[in-house]
Amino acid sequence: MRSVGRRRGASAFTLVCALAVLTAPGLAAGTSYAAPAPEPSPSTTPAPAPAPAPGAKSLEQVRKEIEGLYRQAGTATDAYNLAAGEAKAQSDKIVEIARQVVSGQERIKTLKARAGAAARAQYRSGGLPPGAQLALSESPSKYLEGADRLRQGEKAASDLLSELDRTQSDLEKYAQDASTEWEKLEANRLKQEASKKEVEAKIKAAEELESKLEAEEKARLIQLEQDAQYKAQTAWLSTGAMKDVNGRATDAGKSAVRYATAQIGKPYVWGAEGPGSFDCSGLTSQAWRAAGKGIPRTSQEQLRLLPKVALKDMRPGDLIIYFDDASHVGMYVGDGAMVHAPRPGRNVTMAGAGSMPIKAVVRPDA
Repeated sequence: MRSVGRRRGASAFTLVCALAVLTAPGLAAGTSYAAPAPEPSPSTTPAPAPAPAPGAKSLEQVRKEIEGLYRQAGTATDAYNLAAGEAKAQSDKIVEIARQVVSGQERIKTLKARAGAAARAQYRSGGLPPGAQLALSESPSKYLEGADRLRQGEKAASDLLSELDRTQSDLEKYAQDASTEWEKLEANRLKQEASKKEVEAKIKAAEELESKLEAEEKARLIQLEQDAQYKAQTAWLSTGAMKDVNGRATDAGKSAVRYATAQIGKPYVWGAEGPGSFDCSGLTSQAWRAAGKGIPRTSQEQLRLLPKVALKDMRPGDLIIYFDDASHVGMYVGDGAMVHAPRPGRNVTMAGAGSMPIKAVVRPDA
């Protein structure tokens, strides 16, 4: 979060964490990451926040409302990204079907040419059936040789007709498949549009709420966000969650962590996969792609398809899926910290692994 730089303690700690992650040979999880407690100004004690007018929302209520809207936008973003991925897969299928249709049409053309050549040959022979022609032969040996050729010719003709039937049947199936895939593609297009509209509406509502705040209130809003994260991380650590976590990263895991941490400071943009901006699952999927491992694009699909591991077995490079609806994901980097793209209006940053409710941990390189 760009606001981390506003607090001396948090900024120094984040820098130390980032350097440790990039230079540690094993990226081992040793000490537990926790944001430092908020520090008062060394010169003066901050004045208490003015009380809201009767009936007005408190800044904390506004923070929760904004957070809720961005959470809903995150869920819709996952739906949009999933529909986009499915649409691409269906588009690829349609292209492959088109290739098969072209190949089948060429095959039918060749088979028909061969059938036509056989018909012309029969016409040139006077129209007599091959059996009659051989019966009229003066040489028995030639007759027997011809009879063998006749059998071969009959089999070839039969095979030709069978192949022609199969090819025509295949073309009919390709046409049906293409129709089905087009229907799926159109359904996914509509699903994408609906998800996109929902994302845009939620983000717009959140931005409008935040735009109504004065500069001082916006600064306090950031402070409230940090305080909430610090409180959640502290509570999580107090349960002993990190007590037995000491897994060491694989080479691929180190590469994924290096990529993810190198993106710190880049803005969150929904649906983005880099290189200039990311959404949460865009960051994790691209980090593992850079490490040579393709993984699902969305946090929900990452949860569904990647192997789950116990929290105590967590190691750098593993993905932490957050919230009951699996609408957010970050990458564990060691020392109780994770890197993630938080939400619109914020940048890729490091945060406590327990600063949000953890649903599961999954491993791309199991």
